[in-house]
Amino acid sequence: MLAGISAAVLALPLVIGFASAKLSATDSLHGAILAGILFPALILAILRPKALVAYTLLVWAVAPELRRIADWSANEYHSVSLLSLAPLLTGLTLAIPVLKEIHRMQKTSSRILLWFAAALGYGSLIGLMKNGMGTVYDLANYLVPLLLLPFFAVTRFTPKDIDRLLYTYANLAVLVSVYGLIQYLTVPPWDAFWMRNADMMSIGTPYPLEIRVFSSLNSPGPAANFLVYALVPMILEKKWRGTLSWFGVLLVVVCLLTTLVRTSWLVLLVMLLVYIGSSSGKGKWKALIQLGIVAAALFWIVPKLPGAEGLVARMETLTSVQEDHSYNERLSLWQNMLPTVAANPVGQGIGSVGQGTKLGNGGELGEYGVMDNGFIALLLTFGILGGLLFFLALGAVAKQIAGKVLRKGPLQPYARLALATWTGAVVSLISDNGFPGLRGYLIWMLVGLGLGAKEIMDSRKKGNTDAAVER
Repeated sequence: MLAGISAAVLALPLVIGFASAKLSATDSLHGAILAGILFPALILAILRPKALVAYTLLVWAVAPELRRIADWSANEYHSVSLLSLAPLLTGLTLAIPVLKEIHRMQKTSSRILLWFAAALGYGSLIGLMKNGMGTVYDLANYLVPLLLLPFFAVTRFTPKDIDRLLYTYANLAVLVSVYGLIQYLTVPPWDAFWMRNADMMSIGTPYPLEIRVFSSLNSPGPAANFLVYALVPMILEKKWRGTLSWFGVLLVVVCLLTTLVRTSWLVLLVMLLVYIGSSSGKGKWKALIQLGIVAAALFWIVPKLPGAEGLVARMETLTSVQEDHSYNERLSLWQNMLPTVAANPVGQGIGSVGQGTKLGNGGELGEYGVMDNGFIALLLTFGILGGLLFFLALGAVAKQIAGKVLRKGPLQPYARLALATWTGAVVSLISDNGFPGLRGYLIWMLVGLGLGAKEIMDSRKKGNTDAAVER
């Protein structure tokens, strides 16, 4: 079975190549780039699965920029593109090592996946009846990130492997930050082309110092998410800080500021507090001192940055939330949408909220294409029953992290990072639903590392017990 799957996925770039030969010049270019992105992922999935996650992170980070450059070079904007599928198809290759080693998964991990499968199955049935192909796309955005849970459960990462992955992620975040700062100061022509044609004027104008940075990602939100989930490990542990160490941390923080995404700072604060709060007394003081150093450096650096007035003004709104327009809109959304959810307890199904609404709406976002409240988005999508199943699955994840993993030992930092990530993800639902797509991929990657650590601990205990019985 595995041989057949491997042969099929290896043939996929060839299929894309033959298909692209019959497409327009632009679509053919996109297809060729997509095939070039997919082929290394397939090779890694078969030969070096531990390196696959780092490669998929790279694809999530650069695929939107490649798409912009391709459109700009052809002087032809596409609201829907083959390259949009690059991160999802690359992430789908995680299924290869999962299917190969699925027998190694423990019952606790299987139970969590069953909860999620029940919620997604319900949402898909409703979605297929109401939303058509948008359901398939949105389902993939939920499923591909969730593949990381069984992947880490069956692909036994040693602490050294985990540290290497987080180190690589930090370096990718630094590269994204460097390009983001270049974008802030110069606005490359392909990014300006994209902003004008995609009607992205809500994130500023395509001129230096007048843009909300999105770097190589789709928009400021995904860029901020990519940076913030890398920044927490970078601040907390030296081994996760990347090649440039503290200078890299400062680059990421400054770039995060230029995205002007305030929710990311809330997630950052929550994750740091949870990680520090679950550490030992000595570890708490060390982490607090490090945070103080970063805060002092920012206090000195930020006022000296180009366009600092706008950055400071945006951050100052965090201290006067009640007077903030965005906050009041979200509060109004909560009040207005609750009756809609109550009137439709079955739910609208997967594909009714977010980017998937473009597929059935001529490339334009549908009625619920933008939903600035994650709790409402989940209830609107899954209904009361499906939403309950989804939140039960989230609860089961938290229980597994907090139950056996949070014990003293070399694997404890990964569990604490997983718990911090889970908490940050749930808190961020006050803004939007981050479980599909890129943010979901980052969440389940960091959570999966902690749950994978649990699998290692349990397998070691089982091995010790079996050895004792034999003696």
